[in-house]
Amino acid sequence: MSKEITSREQDYSQWYNDLIIKGGLADYSAVRGCMVIKPYGFALWENMRDVLDKMFKDTGHQNAYFPLFVPKSLFEAEEKNAEGFAKECAIVTHYRLKNDPDHKGKLMVDPEAKLEEELIIRPTSEAIIWNTYKGWIQSYRDLPILINQWANVVRWEMRTRLFLRTAEFLWQEGHTAHATQQEAVDETVQMLNVYADFAEQYMAMPVVKGVKTANERFAGAVDTYCIEALMQDGKALQAGTSHFLGQNFAKAFDVKFSDKENKLDYVWATSWGVSTRLIGALVMAHSDDDGLILPPKLAPIQVVIVPIYKGDEQKQMIDEKVQVLVKELKAAGVKVKYDDNDNNRPGWKFAEYEMKGVPVRIAIGARDLANNVVEVARRDTKEKMSMSIDGLAGNIIKLLDDIQSAIYKKAYDYRAAHITNADTWDEFVKLLDEKTGFIAAHWDGTPETEEKIKELTKATIRCIPLDNKQEEGKCIHSGNKSVQRVLFARAY
Repeated sequence: MSKEITSREQDYSQWYNDLIIKGGLADYSAVRGCMVIKPYGFALWENMRDVLDKMFKDTGHQNAYFPLFVPKSLFEAEEKNAEGFAKECAIVTHYRLKNDPDHKGKLMVDPEAKLEEELIIRPTSEAIIWNTYKGWIQSYRDLPILINQWANVVRWEMRTRLFLRTAEFLWQEGHTAHATQQEAVDETVQMLNVYADFAEQYMAMPVVKGVKTANERFAGAVDTYCIEALMQDGKALQAGTSHFLGQNFAKAFDVKFSDKENKLDYVWATSWGVSTRLIGALVMAHSDDDGLILPPKLAPIQVVIVPIYKGDEQKQMIDEKVQVLVKELKAAGVKVKYDDNDNNRPGWKFAEYEMKGVPVRIAIGARDLANNVVEVARRDTKEKMSMSIDGLAGNIIKLLDDIQSAIYKKAYDYRAAHITNADTWDEFVKLLDEKTGFIAAHWDGTPETEEKIKELTKATIRCIPLDNKQEEGKCIHSGNKSVQRVLFARAY
C-alpha cells in the first residue's frame, strides 16, 4: 500500500479524499463547498461527456443552453418542485457593488441596485425551460421536443464532499415534451436504459435499474426511475435519474397544444440527468489502496510508456523505437503517453501512474530493445508480462478490453455478494451495522413506515427494482402485509 494513501479499512472517507487529491482529479477552492476540477479530472469528465453526448444524439436529442438565472416567480410556479429545492437555493438580490465609505478599500452592496425580482441560481432548470417551451409549442406538429443541456447548477449543500456533493457541480439535464403520456413514459425508460448502458459498458460499474418510492421521488415528478450502484464500503450511490413529470410542469406554465382532432391538451414531460458525481462513483467502485483504477474506455491515459536507460545513446535508441510504437498505438485509437521526462526516475513514474489509475504501463530499456520485447504491467491486477514489440498495438488493445471486462466482473461479483435478504427487524439492523450493502426486505408500501425506518437506521429505500419478483411477506418494521422486497441501503 502506498504510504501516501490512507487505507480503505482504516478510514474509507479519507481514502476517497486522498485518491481525489493525490490522483490529480480535483482540489479544494476558496469558495465554501465548491471544488476545482483539475485537468486530469476534467479529461475524465470530458470522456464521460463525449460518450453520453453521442448516446443522447443517437436517440434523437439535441443540445441547447438556457439561462443560469431563474426569476423567483417562475421558480415558484410548480409548487412541489419549488418546495423540494427551496432550502438549497442561492439567490441574487442586487446587481452592483460600490465603495464602502466606512471601510476604505472595501466594497459594499449598493442598496439602490436592488433587483425588482430576485433571481434563483438554477438548482435545476425545469422552470426556465418550461416557461420557454410555452412559446415554442402550439400544435402536435411542434412535438416532441427532445433537448439536453450541459451546464452547471448550484445547490447550497451544508455538508460537502469532492465530486459526490458540492455546492456547484457540472451535469447534463434532458428536458423533453410529448403529445401523449405513453410517449413520455417511453422516453423516461429509454433514458434510464441509456444511463444503465453507459454505467455498465463504459464505467464498468454494475447498476440496479428501479423506480423510487414516493418519498424519494424528484420534487414535481409523477415517477422517478433510477440506477443505483454499490460502493466498496457497502453504501449505495444514486448514479442517475430519469423522471416522468406527467403534465405537472405543463399545467404550472400553461403549456398546451392542439392535437390532431384540434382539441387542446397539456403537454407531457420528462427530465433526466447525471452529474460529475459519476467520477466519485468511478473512484469508489474500482480503486484500491495504491490509487485509482480507471476503466480503459474512460481513462484519460490508457497506456503510458516509460523508458529505462543509461546515457544519451541508449535514450536515443529507445526514443526511435517508441516513436514508432506510439504512432501505431495512436493509429489504433489508443490514448498513449510517452513519459521521457528526465526530471523523475522510472520508479517514481511507476508509482505516479499507478496512483493515477493508468490501465497499462509499458517499460522499455536497452536490454528489452535487444530482445525485441517490452515489459507490460496492468494496473488492475498488478500483473507484469513480457510482450513482443512485433504486433504490440494489437495485443495492447486486447489487454485493454480484458482489463475493462475484468474490472466490471470484479465489481459485479462484489455487488452480487452484497445483496442480502432480511426477514426480521433485528436481522435488518444487524446487516446494516455490518455494512453488507443492499438489503432486500419486505416493506408495507406506506410512506410512514419508510420514514420511520429511515429515522431509526438512516437507511433508505434505494429503489424498487424494475425486474422485481412479486412475493408475499411481512414488512420488517410494521409486520403488515407486503407483496415484494425492496432494496434498502445507507447511501451517499
